[in-house]
Amino acid sequence: MTFPDRRAFIDELGFTLDPFQVSALDALDARRSVLVAAPTGSGKTVVADYAVHLTLRDGGRVFYTTPIKALSNQKYGDLVRRHGPDQVGLLTGDNAINSSAPIVVMTTEVLRNMLYARSDALTALRWVVLDEVHYLQDPYRGPVWEEVIIHTAPEVGLVCLSATVSNAEEVAEWIRTVRGPTEVVTELTRPIELVNHYLVGDRQRDRLHFLDTLPGGRPNRDGGRYDTEHEQRGRGPGAGRRWYTPRRVEVVELLAERRLLPAITFIFSRAACDSAVRACLDAGVTLTQPHERRRIREIVEARVADMGAADLAVLGYERWLAGLEAGLAAHHAGMVPPFKEAVEAVFTEGLVKAVFATETLALGINMPARTVVIEKLSKFTGERHQALTPGEYTQLTGRAGRRGIDEIGHAIVLWSPFVPFEDVAQLAASRSFELASAFRPTYNMAANLVRRYGPDEAVELIGRSFAQFQADRSVVALGRRRDDRADALERARAEATCELGDVAEYRDLRQDDRERRRPTRAPEAEVAASLTRLRPGDVIMAPRGHGTGAVAIIGVSERRGGTIRLRAIGEPRYVLTLGPRDFSSVPEVVGRIGLPEPFTPNKRPWIGEVRRRVRRAELTSTRHASTPGSPSDDDGSWRDHPVARCPELDRHLRALRRVERLTKEIGTIDRRRDRQADTLPRQFERLLGVLENWGHLDGWELTDSGHLLARTYHESDLLVAECLARGILDGLDPPTLAGVVAAFTYEHRSSQSPPEPWYPPGPMRSRIGEATALARALNRDELAAGLGATRPPDPGFSALAHGWAAGGHLDDVLAEEVIGGGDFVRNVKQLIDLLRQIGHIAPVPETATTARQAAEALFRGVIASSSTVPTDDATTLDEGEGPDE
Repeated sequence: MTFPDRRAFIDELGFTLDPFQVSALDALDARRSVLVAAPTGSGKTVVADYAVHLTLRDGGRVFYTTPIKALSNQKYGDLVRRHGPDQVGLLTGDNAINSSAPIVVMTTEVLRNMLYARSDALTALRWVVLDEVHYLQDPYRGPVWEEVIIHTAPEVGLVCLSATVSNAEEVAEWIRTVRGPTEVVTELTRPIELVNHYLVGDRQRDRLHFLDTLPGGRPNRDGGRYDTEHEQRGRGPGAGRRWYTPRRVEVVELLAERRLLPAITFIFSRAACDSAVRACLDAGVTLTQPHERRRIREIVEARVADMGAADLAVLGYERWLAGLEAGLAAHHAGMVPPFKEAVEAVFTEGLVKAVFATETLALGINMPARTVVIEKLSKFTGERHQALTPGEYTQLTGRAGRRGIDEIGHAIVLWSPFVPFEDVAQLAASRSFELASAFRPTYNMAANLVRRYGPDEAVELIGRSFAQFQADRSVVALGRRRDDRADALERARAEATCELGDVAEYRDLRQDDRERRRPTRAPEAEVAASLTRLRPGDVIMAPRGHGTGAVAIIGVSERRGGTIRLRAIGEPRYVLTLGPRDFSSVPEVVGRIGLPEPFTPNKRPWIGEVRRRVRRAELTSTRHASTPGSPSDDDGSWRDHPVARCPELDRHLRALRRVERLTKEIGTIDRRRDRQADTLPRQFERLLGVLENWGHLDGWELTDSGHLLARTYHESDLLVAECLARGILDGLDPPTLAGVVAAFTYEHRSSQSPPEPWYPPGPMRSRIGEATALARALNRDELAAGLGATRPPDPGFSALAHGWAAGGHLDDVLAEEVIGGGDFVRNVKQLIDLLRQIGHIAPVPETATTARQAAEALFRGVIASSSTVPTDDATTLDEGEGPDE
């Protein structure tokens, strides 16, 4: 049924709704929560806009939450343009605008903090929109989404918007158990058809091969011929590698030639994104017309109008602008927000044609392109390199295809020697994106549960998380699997039983005899020493697994670390490379040949001549280098065992192997089931134990420091609260306090080792040292309790924070530092967030005042210019509504 006011809403949209959108709007009209899982660009936002429409029609309030401030700012601008500034507010760590408006946009952390503080702002709340709800699997911030879903009042409707996930029904079922009736609406079809391509560089033909990955929905038969192994089989010794990863300039030129621009190339490195733009500029790539360049400069100058000339110079403004005017840009978190927002603006207008971006662009920012290029199918997470998941591939390629402009979107994966084509095709064809919970109790969460609920209710709330829901389901599934394996075990035991005797006893006797007759492997050091005595021309027997017959040594070398390597020629391979581990015994020289001259081991005629000389050589032995000696006539007592006469012996032995495999599998299942059952409640109890040991909890009552912890929203919540309670942050001037607190907010996440920190004169070094000692003591208790360790303070940004808070110029502060302008802005903003919290909660009034002064001192110049909307003082937030992390 379509309600009259819905018709007005649809008419205002100006397009016909898709069936999934109609189903979602039906759920909202029925006052039911809804989970909408649909591809990027399919129009999920229409559902959220309808919740806003219903709120304005019926009265009350709607909170629109997003995972990051940039998305909050973007959505705030969209809603202001649609409903006017009086109707819309914004709450993030940076801004508090019109917070009493009927529509308020905020980061998810802000809403979580409101819920724990029981803020008056929750009065008359009718709907909560949770945008990008698939973010709940994020290991750092994902748990906040679950906290919001669990703690939001049951009468408030939820509009959960997610990328396409394969377990949407499971997520919806969990929300139903927590909140009541919830509809799930899924849409699998992309609004724009996606074609996947594979791009390979060819040195031999000096060209790029551009092929469809999945013609007809199946892997391209020609794709495998570009794999490294195939190439190596087809070339002789010394041949150069034919295939290569296409260069960035080549890719841009190909896309321009094939009319596949605008394009976003995802490169999982900020420095590489900047390098790509420089390479294209140096190659003379220009993708714009004069009128476009004039418009680009107009947009950019408006975006950076509040930034000083000196700051722009430090940030490389002229070079960056030159890239934009050529139609080229980077987009990553290392850029200052005005630069990044300018890139988004000119790209959205179709002025910039090639953007090189990290994956952060794939998160919600409205920047669709005709083509998406993925340079590598692996990324560095800050700790290790890992392959892209099907969900991540889908999220990245979701940017391909502009609705209303393109009939087809294109996704291109570049060739890599480390990824076979089969893996590329499998990733492109995969539709699996299963949402998994990252929920874990935190100290702040535990303190707030103690403050608001009784013991049983608090444990029950922890058990209502999606993580526990999935664990419980897994326990049930493991139980069914165990029952199946137990039935199979009983059948196998019956089949392994022999009326003539004990099958296991017979098998053990037989194995013992074989072990007794197996030759002892020579020590590796002894083998290595023997290899050093070999000389070119010596003939030995090939070790097992490396051909048959004799081989001639053509080289002996000692590599870095003392490893010995032999190069040998024999049958059937051209050249063998052997080391001590390839030999089970000391190799015996069985002959000697003269090597042909000149010595040209990379040429086939020379190799063939060596092989012929080996075949003609007179050898003293033809025994395989790792062949055991002749078996003893004494075969052991197993041949006389009664079971040896059983005609069903082979069947019994096979069944016995199944018995052992199934017994081991059942043990593994039991251990997994024990680990998963009630995992979170047990972890919650351990957290409470640590809090009690550290004086934040007395029975089921919070102490004064416990109340302080309940109002501390930070990754290192307990450590920050302890430092406040112990006075480590007291008695400091604003710059020094900024430097000390920066050690909590900063984390070095590069694969490179961090530079040695330096400290200005004063107490900053000693205070960070005290906080670090405190963290070590806390980590010891956490380890003893079986909990994850709180991250210790990292002083890598402290000197910069001190210098900026002391009034230093940007060029002075960043001089000789290996940190980009965007990283500097981001870290200062995170520092300001925590300082503003301390300004609200510090038990010593002077410390609270100093924290507010430090935050104010930091919020200037490029930091202030990087806020896209006007800012209010943090004190406009209600108590407990601390800024997001």
